Amino acid sequence: MKHARWVIGLIALGVMGCSRAQPAPQRPTSITLATTTSTQDSGLLDVLIPLFQKETGIEVKVVAVGSGQALELGRRGDADVLLVHSPAAEEAFVRDGFSLERVPVMVNDFVLVGPADEPGQIRGRSSITDAFLEIARHRVPFVSRADDSGTHQKEQAVWKACQVQPVGDWYLRAGTGMAQALRLGNEKRAYILTDRATYLALRDKLDLIVASEGDPLLKNLYHVLIVSPGKHPKVNLKGARQFVEFLTSPSTRKMIARFGIDKYGEPMFFPHDPAPSITK
Repeated sequence: MKHARWVIGLIALGVMGCSRAQPAPQRPTSITLATTTSTQDSGLLDVLIPLFQKETGIEVKVVAVGSGQALELGRRGDADVLLVHSPAAEEAFVRDGFSLERVPVMVNDFVLVGPADEPGQIRGRSSITDAFLEIARHRVPFVSRADDSGTHQKEQAVWKACQVQPVGDWYLRAGTGMAQALRLGNEKRAYILTDRATYLALRDKLDLIVASEGDPLLKNLYHVLIVSPGKHPKVNLKGARQFVEFLTSPSTRKMIARFGIDKYGEPMFFPHDPAPSITK
């Protein structure tokens, strides 16, 4: 009997020892970032993501799509954090309880680009609505992203301000990201609304010039949003918060402010502040 108790005691100690030896559950070491194509096509993510991964050890899986598609990925729980530029859609995303935080990160602007021979006769117009009205009046080719991206939403807002419903053979729907849409605009010798960063990144490969810029309506503000674990419990909340802290840190803000100057002679983005201004 004593021998049996001794054996049972050894077994119990062994079980306890095995229990103590079990490693603690590992926190996820990766996050999925759903972001607009402009942050990818401009090359900004190629600078920021490797640095974040080096600092934190967190791998970032990037899905670059239009802002509308990025927000939909967040709604489905297929991303942990979003970096997008579609304010009205972002506000709806927050109202519907899909985001814990919406933090401004940076700003640039949209520009209207078109063929150098100016078939729409609009170069130099600072009013983007005047420029769009002339395009519609002359029925010159115009390429729309037509993909529910932030750029597409801005374009639709300009047409609405013009009280014009663009229809006809001159209005071309690309249904693609910004880089592909710019290439289509180049091929069709068409006007197209683009974020400045992607245009600068591709400018040397395009026969398109800036036809209209500077209208306050063309401001382009980027926010980072954390997907709510209340909606999707598998969200890597800690990793997402670290990414937000990284994007808004003083050192990252300095990198954003300098990005593009060496290669293009001007910055592609400006760190957000309470009253952002874009100077040329």
